[in-house]
Amino acid sequence: MPTIQVRSSAGHCRVDFAPGAISRLGSSLRRLNKPSGVYVLSSPRVWRYWGSALTGGIPGWRDNRKILFDDAEAAKRLETVEQIARELVRAGADRQSVIVAMGGGVVGDVAGFVAATYLRGVRLVHVPTTLVAQVDSSIGGKTGVNLPEGKNLIGAFYPPERVIADPDVLVTLPHREYRSGLYEVIKYGVIADRELFEYLIRKVPALLRREAKALAWIIPRCIEIKARIVAKDEREGGLRQSLNFGHTLGHALESMTNYRRFLHGEAVGCGMCFATLLALLSKKISLEHAAGIIFLIQSVGPIPKVPELNLEKLKKVIAGDKKSRGGSVRWVLPRRIGNVKWGIELPWKTVAKVARALPAMMAAENHGIFGIARRGP
Repeated sequence: MPTIQVRSSAGHCRVDFAPGAISRLGSSLRRLNKPSGVYVLSSPRVWRYWGSALTGGIPGWRDNRKILFDDAEAAKRLETVEQIARELVRAGADRQSVIVAMGGGVVGDVAGFVAATYLRGVRLVHVPTTLVAQVDSSIGGKTGVNLPEGKNLIGAFYPPERVIADPDVLVTLPHREYRSGLYEVIKYGVIADRELFEYLIRKVPALLRREAKALAWIIPRCIEIKARIVAKDEREGGLRQSLNFGHTLGHALESMTNYRRFLHGEAVGCGMCFATLLALLSKKISLEHAAGIIFLIQSVGPIPKVPELNLEKLKKVIAGDKKSRGGSVRWVLPRRIGNVKWGIELPWKTVAKVARALPAMMAAENHGIFGIARRGP
């Protein structure tokens, strides 16, 4: 079983990646220091598929210790946190309890924030059941919920003690949600790993078929990249900002469409194309590398239509993003495949020009707006 250590100020988090790992949760929990109770936070849909497999290995499991909630992005709000916290009180959770977050990114973000704040902090274990959660959101300790003004504006850095990543759970994932996770995998190739990027160029068909061998190669590699970045910059003061590639515009798209049009990874895919065009227009990347990035994103499959963007509203939303400084937006732009630069300020006229072009660009077929058919850098 590949085991990856993620270092943080709170100690080391152990990430176990292996088929069937979800059914062995009990053995992982036994390594923790005598939990008084295990409480599973999940969604009704995920619980239906994987609840029995997960809880079958938990000693002394009681059904009243499961708390299910809506895992739609629109439900990621403070009201949901309060509801869960009150259910934990009624179920008898104390400071020696362990919260297990079983689900995708929304479940992980909400459950992580609950764990960080309930009784001022209880132990947390992630069992990610989506591709985006396995390669990204369950690693690194970010938790949070949304406000009407923007995404993840309330939260905490609160790393889990364990992450159990089981590729077997991906078989029940709807194909659109699975593809959504592949955009986050592409992100890692662009920001830090040209070898991963080139592997993806070759293996997109195998990954779209969810071939076990291809998944066993990309998932641990993405986890290792994020673990390395988080160890160097836990609180996002520098290097960790590179992980936001595609997220500034992506979060704005999610917010401006009321979290109903795009899945998170799809919005990030649009955001990566947007940032790549910004880099090209600003002469920070070559045409060849920009074409390769956009081609790979498009090759994963269709993304919902990008609406015409109200530029004044877009300007306000991205200025309120948690990554802005003093109202000034700091972009993450690719310099070449495997390397990005963060903290870049751009004139609004440049951003607006690309925003006007984005709907047509994202509607292009896989031969791409550059006229380069099926060719990487």
